[in-house]
Amino acid sequence: MIAERIKELRTEKGLSQAQLGKAIGTSQKAIDFWEREVHEPKASYIIALCDFFGVSADYLLGRKEV
Repeated sequence: MIAERIKELRTEKGLSQAQLGKAIGTSQKAIDFWEREVHEPKASYIIALCDFFGVSADYLLGRKEV
């Protein structure tokens, strides 16, 4: 679920993977891996994603709808 949410939020804002990576302090490759479910983001990046997109961790993790 987190992979889908990251991609959905990123595309809604019209950002490339590289732009999102730069905004939260990681690489384009990391964003790509998260979106393809190769890896999951560490807690520190989950927090950064939540802050950047203005969503809760529960939402990002698919625990509840907005």
